[in-house]
Amino acid sequence: MVQSRGVKAEQTQAGSWLASWGLRLSEWFERWFPDAFALALVAVIIVYIACVGIGNSPIQTAQWFGAGFWDLVAFTMQMTMIIVTGYAVATAPPVYRVIRRMAEIPKTARGAVAFVALFSMLSSLVSWSFSLVFSGLLAREVANRVRGADYRAIGAAGYLGVGSVWALGMSSSAALIMAAPASLPPSILQISGVIPLSDTLGLWQGMLIAAVLIVASMLISVYSHPAPADVRNMGAMGVKYEPVVVPVAKVEKPGEWLEYSPVLTVLISFFGIAYMVLEVASKGRGIILELNHYIFTFLIAGLLLHWRPRFFVQAVTAAVPSVAGVLIQYPLYGGIVKMMTESGLAKELAHFFVTISNPHTFPVLVGVYSAFLGLFIPSAGGKWLIEAPYILEAAKSLGMHLGWVVQIYNATEALANLIHPFWMLPLLGTLGLKARDIVGYSMLQFAIHVPLVLFLVWILTYTF
Repeated sequence: MVQSRGVKAEQTQAGSWLASWGLRLSEWFERWFPDAFALALVAVIIVYIACVGIGNSPIQTAQWFGAGFWDLVAFTMQMTMIIVTGYAVATAPPVYRVIRRMAEIPKTARGAVAFVALFSMLSSLVSWSFSLVFSGLLAREVANRVRGADYRAIGAAGYLGVGSVWALGMSSSAALIMAAPASLPPSILQISGVIPLSDTLGLWQGMLIAAVLIVASMLISVYSHPAPADVRNMGAMGVKYEPVVVPVAKVEKPGEWLEYSPVLTVLISFFGIAYMVLEVASKGRGIILELNHYIFTFLIAGLLLHWRPRFFVQAVTAAVPSVAGVLIQYPLYGGIVKMMTESGLAKELAHFFVTISNPHTFPVLVGVYSAFLGLFIPSAGGKWLIEAPYILEAAKSLGMHLGWVVQIYNATEALANLIHPFWMLPLLGTLGLKARDIVGYSMLQFAIHVPLVLFLVWILTYTF
């Protein structure tokens, strides 16, 4: 009788309303959510129609799309290199052992999603790119080890860093742009001047938002995990777990000696480390978080950790299938950004939201606008350069703390990421899933995050 009550209580707890809604959303999105590539094509058409609708020539708008297609080529390559070098580092024997040890910590399904969610969010406060790659690998290992863990829920938990708090951390694009005079265009510099990190990332209000979101996100992840009868593990999702196999050096031909010799690795790594030391000495430690330097650091680390050139190349080759979505979809968003900026659509939207705001509604309207625009311009830094002249000018006229305005943007900018496949792609490539597989649980987070974040940025404005 006691055992029966215990089982019934466990089933009731597992079948909470949050778990029920998580399962419903997941099933709905798996059925109706299009592939990320198809969604990008739909976004192109929507923006094209909107640009023509405000008076631009259809031919000119098409030309903007074609020209913008190539604007994100450099960024596409950067993201590709982040995935490839990050995967190479993570699958190097010393690091892979650490990941597997970490994967042994959670023992229950709910503990697994909480653990992955916490790692994802805390690591994103240091570096969003690190969080994307390593959270995916950790999620895969945890899902394989913890019996009864739902692969969809764990995958969504691994995405929470980029979907919630990353912009409030050290790699915040907007905060870093405002703190660096060389990065500020004259249109922004003459309005606000340089805003130091102490006035943006250093504000206790921003730290409080990050702490609240971390706790809330973990609770949502834990209580939305499906009941045992509804769990779908890796196998059920059509993903085969393949542990990283440590290669063995075996020189069969004289020409292969250099491929297996660590001599080249040591020399190239020496050059790379010397370069990074000089960069840090001349530009400060923060330069490591700059995307190119970050990628270069991982490249050198991957070479050293694999020790032999052949092993490093094998790791890179294994990572290449994960970047297919990035390579074909990111340029499409480059075309979207070009159409929105050249046509004046982005400026029109910013002007509309700013004009209807007052000191009491400004934080909420800026947040709504930033989140909405993020659906079409998923680059936080690029979007800030579009919004900043209008938002900062309005904030200045309203007498608001400009550093807090940057933090309002940071807190709300990430909301669109929760339902946008753009940033999911690197993680999905690692997990072997599609956007529709995890977006149901991300949508549940989104539905709770939106009112929570908007309330926090509104109420905390009165503390200045």
